[in-house]
Amino acid sequence: MGTRPTEFRPFVPSANSLTIVITPPKGTMAKYLISFPSAAMVVSDGEWEAVGRDSHAVIAEAKAACVYVFGGGIDESVAPALVSADGAVSEGGYPWAPPLDGGFTVLELPSREEAIAWAARIAKACRCDQELRVFGFDPQS
Repeated sequence: MGTRPTEFRPFVPSANSLTIVITPPKGTMAKYLISFPSAAMVVSDGEWEAVGRDSHAVIAEAKAACVYVFGGGIDESVAPALVSADGAVSEGGYPWAPPLDGGFTVLELPSREEAIAWAARIAKACRCDQELRVFGFDPQS
C-alpha cells in the first residue's frame, strides 16, 4: 500500500491539474447534502421524543413535496471498513480523516435558496445547526 498523509489535505487545483466543470442544464434540480456531526446535537434527555417527532415531520414534508432523496444517521456502533481496489478490507476509516458521524439528508431542489430554507427547517427540528453542501452535477447520475 502507498503512504497516507498524516493530516487532511483537500484537493487544490494547480496549473498542472485538469479541472472539468459541467454546468447543469437550465431548470435542472441539484442534490443538496444537509448534515450535522453527532457532537453538534446537544439535547436534554427530556427533549429527545420531541426532536424525533419534529425531525420525522420535516422529512415527511420533504417526501410529500417530492424533494426527498435519502436520509439517515450513521450507526456509530458499527466501525467503518476501508476497502481497497483489490478488495482487501481493513477495519476503520482513513486514519488521517476526521470521523464521519451524525445525521444526513439529501434533497433535490431547484435552488440554493430553497436548500437553505429546508436546512433551516431541519436545524429547528434537530435543535442544531446544519451544514449545507451541493453535489457536483453529473449528467450520468
